[in-house]
Amino acid sequence: MKVAAITLRGGNVVDHEGKLMVVVKNEINQPGKGASVSQVTMRDVRSGNKMEFRFRTQEMVERVRLDQVDSTFLYGDADAGYTFMSKADYEQMTVSADVVGEQAAFLQDGMAVEVESYEGRPLSVTLPDTVTLEIVEADPVVKGQTASSSYKPAILSNGVKVLVPPFIGAGERIIVRTEDASYVERAK
Repeated sequence: MKVAAITLRGGNVVDHEGKLMVVVKNEINQPGKGASVSQVTMRDVRSGNKMEFRFRTQEMVERVRLDQVDSTFLYGDADAGYTFMSKADYEQMTVSADVVGEQAAFLQDGMAVEVESYEGRPLSVTLPDTVTLEIVEADPVVKGQTASSSYKPAILSNGVKVLVPPFIGAGERIIVRTEDASYVERAK
């Protein structure tokens, strides 16, 4: 399906110059004079190479339809890959660590995820927007620190560092956004 290059977003998959490419980043540049251009960073699915392309905003590109499978995370590690099971037919698939990326730290046993694939090859894994985790280490509150809207560093049970409000302490459960590892709220 043909779409305008200006509408591409991170995670979209396109067929460009005979190669299957995943959009990493899309910036729209509007110079003071002349037409706007879309500066798109894409990663080749097969080779993993990143390339940059410039498209005029009215230029059309071929967007690829992906198979989306609702799955459950079973187990995994960075070396062997991560194993997911399809909820529809209970078939297991192993996805390499580079496809899962940095969000692998938020994977939990039994977590519902969506695996996107093209011709049987997994291209991306989409986690839920937020997860609930426990804080294992947090700096103590400094007197007077609550007067301003400052945050303090804390370490979650999965080893990820996150900034939390001063009133949050070790042992508390919080909700964290998986996209950027940012604090959302206390878990209820």
